[in-house]
Amino acid sequence: MKLQHNALIDLLQKAYSAEKAAAFAYQGHAGSVKNKTEKAAIYQIELDEWNHRKEVLEIMQQYQIPVSNWYELRFHIIGKVISFSCYIIGWFMPFYFAGSLESGNVCEYFRMKHFFNGLGITEHDVMLYEMGIKEKEHEVYFLSKIKNNKLLPLFEKLFNWGSKKSFNNVDLDAKYPVEASDVYCKAKRMEYADQDGIPRSRTYKTTT
Repeated sequence: MKLQHNALIDLLQKAYSAEKAAAFAYQGHAGSVKNKTEKAAIYQIELDEWNHRKEVLEIMQQYQIPVSNWYELRFHIIGKVISFSCYIIGWFMPFYFAGSLESGNVCEYFRMKHFFNGLGITEHDVMLYEMGIKEKEHEVYFLSKIKNNKLLPLFEKLFNWGSKKSFNNVDLDAKYPVEASDVYCKAKRMEYADQDGIPRSRTYKTTT
């Protein structure tokens, strides 16, 4: 079966390659921190990203969706550059931008679920839900490391993510089950198909 949904196909291809970039970035991030507990946690997150890449590929293969050579090259370079930069930009920024990235990644998987459901396909719901929730766990971890840092208010103002703002509306303390998770990132589903193909993020306020 081939999908007749260009936005979903592009999202799957992009997510597959972007997971490689994230994994490369976390290699540098883990290597740059001195705390052994932080190093182990970041390494586990890297493993999660490799697993997500594997799972996305399984979905792509089911629908005969080819891997994008352009996205593979683009995100390979991005991941390696970020990995290297972790050694030179200090401790705070790798944690901050990792958290911001993971916050946006949450909705990538819930948008996939929305798109599939719109086609009447529900067999991937659990997998996509679990990947979205795992990305939220990553976001929460990175935020926990910097939430008391004096730089966070400034970066939150500049980049629209932090202790009071998120790029998704998932609350791990009050999770909806898979069958009721359509409320997650629903607004983003309508914002995805811009003419330039770039996803537009909506910032959700968080409660503290």
